[in-house]
Order: sequence, then structure tokens, then C-alpha cells
Amino acid sequence: MPCLLHSIPTTFSFSYPEISPPPPTPNSRITAAATTTTVSSKISKTPRHTLASTTLNTKSKSQEDDYYSTLEALNSKGRFPRKSLGQHYMLNASINEELVMSANVKEGDVVLEIGPGTGSLTNVLVNAGATVLAIEKDPYMAAIVRDRFAGSNRVEVLEEDFIRSHIRSHMPSMLASKIPPDGNLPYAKVVSNLPFNISTDVIKLLLPMGDIFSEVVLLLQDEAALRLVDSSSKSSEYRPINVFINFYADPEYKFKVPRTNFFPQPKVDAAVVAFRLKQITDYPQVSTIKSFFSMVNSAFNGKRKMLRKSLQHICSSPEIEAALRSGGLPPTARPEELTLEDFVKLHNLIVKTPILNHLE
Repeated sequence: MPCLLHSIPTTFSFSYPEISPPPPTPNSRITAAATTTTVSSKISKTPRHTLASTTLNTKSKSQEDDYYSTLEALNSKGRFPRKSLGQHYMLNASINEELVMSANVKEGDVVLEIGPGTGSLTNVLVNAGATVLAIEKDPYMAAIVRDRFAGSNRVEVLEEDFIRSHIRSHMPSMLASKIPPDGNLPYAKVVSNLPFNISTDVIKLLLPMGDIFSEVVLLLQDEAALRLVDSSSKSSEYRPINVFINFYADPEYKFKVPRTNFFPQPKVDAAVVAFRLKQITDYPQVSTIKSFFSMVNSAFNGKRKMLRKSLQHICSSPEIEAALRSGGLPPTARPEELTLEDFVKLHNLIVKTPILNHLE
């Protein structure tokens, strides 16, 4: 499905300052003494949750990652954030904690983390009791994470490009040690503060892996996150990606993360989205998944065109009109008017192949 996700922006726009802290003042350095810091931790009850401010004691184990510790870790390898890799670093440990809580990570879980950076989120995952497979493309950052968790048997670091990684070959060995008494292979989770320039590629790769992962919790660009979880049709932002996501998962917008929590600071805010992956047997029943998404892509290639025109290469206009009427839709329907269920009905009426079992 090479063109399924092409319409979603995949990058943030960054300004990259030099890595140098401001001139020190007597109180400028946060220490582990009796100081406290204001962080974002409470989630509002509005549809677009925004982290509010509260005060946490900096003696907490997961509070060690802040602006200065991030600079210290980067300077230890002489590194600058690389724009080409979409590198941005979380400065607020409380947000990492909320990310982990959104995935309900608990003792014994196996978690895949993509782009661990300096290991700040990795640290919170380990403190929650998880075993972490961290995949990092940048060899310098991979070295930082290895050094940081050298004394732990809960973190494995793979120096790979996740987009080219054979994740299905890595996860079984991680999960094998966690097999419960009933003998069923457990599911892993994905929790990541993603490099923003690979976000849609990651979604495209992970969501069809409901046989391996139960939850995928990602930090994404806020505007993109809102579009991704919107499953309503008749919206100007409705795209094939919405059909794709709802085919494979149940998405939920969790909370907004202000841009001030990152270094370098992006020009837009971020947000956490949770995808609860469907099992293969719960996918909508279509003849083949490949033919289904081929039809969806064709439908949206001429978004303002009526389906009886854009799908003529599949069958004749009268047949398409009849199929639309059969599904309770007008013969002049356009793709943005159809829900996932509507596309499934239409596909099974006009694509002349028998419905197959997804397990075959």
C-alpha cells in the first residue's frame, strides 16, 4: 500500500539552537537537594486533553532527566541534535511517566521503543518493570543508551533503522521468556517518543501487527494526531489513513504536550495517541486486504470525484451505483462520505473475488 499514507505530513519544523546552557546563576542548576520543579502531569477532562501544571519532588528516580542532564548526555558524545533524523529530546520526566501510564505498562511487560535518544523514556519504562527493546538508528545515541543501562538486564539496544528492521524476527525471542503457565505467547507493547520524520512510516508498519503488539502509544505532532484519530467521514481532513487506522486499530487521543517540553523546541505542539490493535480475526471481512486498500486508494485519488467515476477501472458505473444504493448510499457518493463500514460493503459488492479467511 505504497500511497496509502502519503497525504499525512510526517515532519515537524524545527529551529536548532546550539547545545550550550544559559550563563549559570546561583539558582540556575536544578539539583537533587530540596528543590522542586513544575511539570505537566494532570490531564484535563476535555476532548483535547492538555497536561496541566503540578509540583513533583525532583528526588523521584525518573526525575533525573531535564534540560541540563540532556545536554550533559549529548555533550558526552559531542553530539548536536540531527535535523535529518528528526531528533528532539523530552525534557520533562513527568510526561514520560504519563506516556507509560497511557500504555498501562506494568511489571513483566515487553516494550518496543523506537528512537530512545538519551534514554529518558527508557528509564521510566524500566522503573515500571518493563523489559525494553530499544531501536536506535544513530550510533552515538545508541552508545549513550547502552552506557546508561550497562548494568541492567532489562534493556537491549539494537543499532538499526526501524523502517528497515525485521521486527518480527526480534520480538519472539524477547517474548519467549515471558510465556505464562497457559503456554500462550504474550503480547508486547510499543511506547515511543518518535522521531517525527518517520511517524507515518512507523504507523504503517506497526498497526497491522496485532498478532505481536496489543498497544501502540506514540508521541506525534498534535495536528496530525487529531487527524489520525478522527474517524468521522464528511470531513475535509478525511483520508485513506483514517480508513487504514480504523481497519487495524481503535485510536484514542490521550493528551497534548506543549512544545516547550522538547529540546530543540519545535514550532508546533505534540500529542500522545494510543492505538489499541485489533486481532486478525477482528479485522473487517473483505475478500483480500490488498484489494480493499487498492480500492480505497483509487477512491481518494480523485477525492472530489464521484465514486462511479473514480472506480470505473474496477467495474462499470451502473454496477457501482447499484452497489452504493444497496449499501444505503446515494449513487453520486464521494469517498469522503463513506465510513470504514461503507467501504467494506462497497468493496465486497464490486470486487469479484470470494471472501477469504484472514488467517490463510
